[in-house]
Amino acid sequence: QVQLVESGGGLVQAGDSLRLSCAASRRTFSNYAMGWFRQAPGKEREFVAAISWSGGNTYYADSVKGRFTVSRDNAKNTVFLQMNSLKSEDTAVYYCAAGSTRSALRVVLSTTRGYDYWGQGTQVTVSS
Repeated sequence: QVQLVESGGGLVQAGDSLRLSCAASRRTFSNYAMGWFRQAPGKEREFVAAISWSGGNTYYADSVKGRFTVSRDNAKNTVFLQMNSLKSEDTAVYYCAAGSTRSALRVVLSTTRGYDYWGQGTQVTVSS
């Protein structure tokens, strides 16, 4: 079992930056692929970014590419999502997820099926 706790969300203005963190409970954190997803009111949960278990592969949704950066610090059991140039359409609850898959393929890491554990989410609100 892996427990994930997100933090760093908040209310910001368009153009601002935020850094989300997701702390994992397991010391075997480095064995897990990590992903970020988001869900806006009335919409389905959508892929934002992912990083493979090795950290060697990162993927982004087209809507955030060039603005968001995913990274991991295995020594701290933490994955980060740096979000720059925020837009109102980035407003959503952001969830981190951990997957035991050894796959580094985008087709796996960009879907919810690629993950076994989910955090409770952190709200990001961007005012225009």
